[in-house]
Amino acid sequence: MGKIGREDVVRLAKENDVKFIRLQFTDLFGQMKNVAITVDQLEKALSNQCMFDGSSIEGFVRIEESDMYLRPDPATFTTFPWRPSSGRVARLVCDVYHPDGTPFEGDPRFVLKRVLAEAAKMGYTFNVGPECEFFLFRTDDEGKPTTETHDKAGYFDLGPSDGGEDARRDICLTLEDMGFEIEASHHEVAQGQHEIDFRYDDALTSADRIMTFKMVVKTIANRHGLAATFMPKPVYGINGSGMHTNMSLFKDGKNAFADPSDRLGLSNEAYSFIAGLMEHVRGMAAVTNPLVNSYKRLLPGYEAPVYIAWATRNRSPLIRIPAARGQSTRVELRSPDPSCNPYLALAAMLAAGLDGIRKGLVPPAAVERNIFEMTPAEREAEGIGSLPGSLDEALVSLLGDPLVVSTLGEGLVEKYVLAKREEWDEYRTRVHPWETDTYLARY
Repeated sequence: MGKIGREDVVRLAKENDVKFIRLQFTDLFGQMKNVAITVDQLEKALSNQCMFDGSSIEGFVRIEESDMYLRPDPATFTTFPWRPSSGRVARLVCDVYHPDGTPFEGDPRFVLKRVLAEAAKMGYTFNVGPECEFFLFRTDDEGKPTTETHDKAGYFDLGPSDGGEDARRDICLTLEDMGFEIEASHHEVAQGQHEIDFRYDDALTSADRIMTFKMVVKTIANRHGLAATFMPKPVYGINGSGMHTNMSLFKDGKNAFADPSDRLGLSNEAYSFIAGLMEHVRGMAAVTNPLVNSYKRLLPGYEAPVYIAWATRNRSPLIRIPAARGQSTRVELRSPDPSCNPYLALAAMLAAGLDGIRKGLVPPAAVERNIFEMTPAEREAEGIGSLPGSLDEALVSLLGDPLVVSTLGEGLVEKYVLAKREEWDEYRTRVHPWETDTYLARY
């Protein structure tokens, strides 16, 4: 669906017999929230008069400043295809505002819009194409997810080995009904693991779509009696799920990363953008990889990027430049995982790249060797660093990166770090099954 206005939303709701609208927004930790209203309240909502209790949302505001307003973005209106055709349910993605009419600084969508405005001042638009991986697992007798896969398939396999093929097809059809352009879908490397790629778009639209994508995948999987998860590493010993993120800057309608006169077809802006990502990737890891579990995916041996380097064809470094050039030239950051808050993650990536351009940073030489096969001494000689090894280390790196802190906002970072430290401490102090399996009888 193209860009639509307030009057279009009212008309479409009537034409589609919509009875309920979900006013959706995303909390600090990437969880979708919503306030449901009847269609009779739609014009009130579109007049920015819908209020909610912000103190009830983790990471938002204190109880003494709890009144917040939802401002729907008319361009995000869509109906849910899985709901009945009579009395349908629709949604609008919303921005969060203070009662005085100013944007709420802790709204992740606002954080991204603020960085996009900085890019616009430099003459750039920011396009993003995410590659979201997920697992489909069986459920138990109570409908709770297990870690038992329902297929024996591998990379690009077909049915009957690919037992998730039917669910994946229905997910794709549902997404297309909601305005997505699906470019590819296939079984991934691990059993029960899948990937669906949708067409790139401007960063705000792509972030909205990542949130919608996760909701649709979980909803349709559930209708197939399966549980979908975007947990980065749900099963020990097999590949985890990433969200490789393809990025490009456009200026005056042309791809600013493309330069046919360069040996690699890359512009100076592209090189500086790459250098900016490399400069700040440790600082933004707590945002692009926000869970304790995220760092169990980021290990050598499972195709996950660990080492801070870049290359063209080589897939072992953190950053890869896909083969397409001209208008399709793009930079692929391979470290993010799908548990991240897409608004905050894309804001941090863009800010890092723009910082590289402003400062004219130059990346080190591309690494075309398989970094996983290099010795520690060889990596050190090449100046190849690595991502944080834990959430705790990532939080330290975040606080030590002034650019990432200023991009997200000091107030938001304070709340984010406090919550993530509590998460780390809870994990750190728990006794895990591995410990009892290994030590209980021995000692």
